[in-house]
Amino acid sequence: MSSTFLDQIRAEVQARYGATAQRVAQGAGASCCGPADGSSGCCGSSSETWDPITADLYDAGETAGLPAEALLASLGCGNPTALAELNAGEVVLDLGSGGGIDVLLSARRVGPTGKAYGLDMTDEMLALALDNAAKAGATNVEFLKGHIEAIPLPSSTVDVIISNCVINLSGDKRQVLREAFRVLKPGGRFAVSDVVVREGLPAAVKESMALWTGCVAGALEETEFLALLREVGFENPSIEPTRIYTRDDAAALLQGTGLDPALADQVEGKILSGFVRATKPGRRLTPLGTAAKSTRACGCDDGCCT
Repeated sequence: MSSTFLDQIRAEVQARYGATAQRVAQGAGASCCGPADGSSGCCGSSSETWDPITADLYDAGETAGLPAEALLASLGCGNPTALAELNAGEVVLDLGSGGGIDVLLSARRVGPTGKAYGLDMTDEMLALALDNAAKAGATNVEFLKGHIEAIPLPSSTVDVIISNCVINLSGDKRQVLREAFRVLKPGGRFAVSDVVVREGLPAAVKESMALWTGCVAGALEETEFLALLREVGFENPSIEPTRIYTRDDAAALLQGTGLDPALADQVEGKILSGFVRATKPGRRLTPLGTAAKSTRACGCDDGCCT
């Protein structure tokens, strides 16, 4: 894949998600795809407001007390905070944190002795996330600007990496996984929700920039995702399907892309949301009781190894 195409992907994603953040800040809803100017609904015409990828991911009780803007800006395909094992005192990093909903949910679970980082490349999303954190009164969160291919954190400083429908947007997924492996502590966990595809997705779908920024065209195939995780050093990789998209879902995704609607027949059942797990080798370390201390690796003589 050429650097020019990679730059184009990044620019398209940044424009689209920046526009989404601006719409949410102005009181409108989010849209995972469609034109970056916000003139259409998600993946379709101006009358289309429902999206099979982002719909119904969070329980009302789970998001109670969080700013409405955090939920409106969610462009995920799952709920990694509900599936990931998060413990009090741990350090969590959300790759592509957007409006911050998964960071805020993680911060609740790791508690005041833990910390939740959010990493995003889009200024508008970072501003929205900071505002949401302030409204939520969250003091154990920090948002970082940068790219998921070059995480601005030291090696071996994070207990858990989460992400919600973002890795598929990267043009260099191998580098994303290398960086995730680098910043995790020994025994750290990779626990992300993402779109995954099955073999046989039509070429026209794979080549569509609208569907790339809409989280489909750039998604890895199941076997490729597992192989890349092993290649960079992870152990026990697995993918648990959480939603498999029907023909009607596929038709909704194709709307507004300029592609033949009949392709929905070839897309049915080949796109899924999945929870992807893997572990960095090494003994898992329990938190030391404070976020500051938990960012360093400890020896067993500290009494913190399990």
